[in-house]
Amino acid sequence: MSRGIIGTLQLGATLVFALPVVYLGADFLLSGRTALGAAFLAVAVLMVAAEEYLTTPGDISGEAAERAVGAVAKDEDE
Repeated sequence: MSRGIIGTLQLGATLVFALPVVYLGADFLLSGRTALGAAFLAVAVLMVAAEEYLTTPGDISGEAAERAVGAVAKDEDE
């Protein structure tokens, strides 16, 4: 799935917050505290997955606009 500029910036912002959590989880795993390390890694994965797969109220209006434009203006290929 291709991303637009806004989607790329949103993913980058999410990674800015998720990468320190990954680092903390890896540090805990390497120091022998496996339960906390795995928990932090799971939280980081959930942060990125939530940004990717959850629909927010802002996404709904964008999807509605895309559908409306798609219904009005058909591509020549179709």
